[in-house]
Amino acid sequence: MGDVFITGGTGYLGRHLIPALLERRHQVRALVRAGSEGKLPPGCMPVRGDALDAESYALAVPPCDTLVQLVGVPKPSPRKAQKFRDIDFKSGMAAVMAARQAFATSSRSASHIRRR
Repeated sequence: MGDVFITGGTGYLGRHLIPALLERRHQVRALVRAGSEGKLPPGCMPVRGDALDAESYALAVPPCDTLVQLVGVPKPSPRKAQKFRDIDFKSGMAAVMAARQAFATSSRSASHIRRR
């Protein structure tokens, strides 16, 4: 089974995805804010960092071969456009940068992560 790194692991989707992955025998690492480690299910490895700062967690992504980015504003709407830009967009870009850095410095190829 593959190793999975998740941002937003304690959120709405992550808290359901992590147990399902663990049940399927994946090794799972989840990015958490300091103090939130206890919100993760047993068997999931916490990685303390900031979802908006790729440098705070990029080195912890390997040996994972999959990165799932789930950080976001709950119940998005046009009223939350600025929050979307400040949180969803920035955390998504940070996850891409972390993946690029992680896969570029590991023995795995980063060719599947392309700029569009």
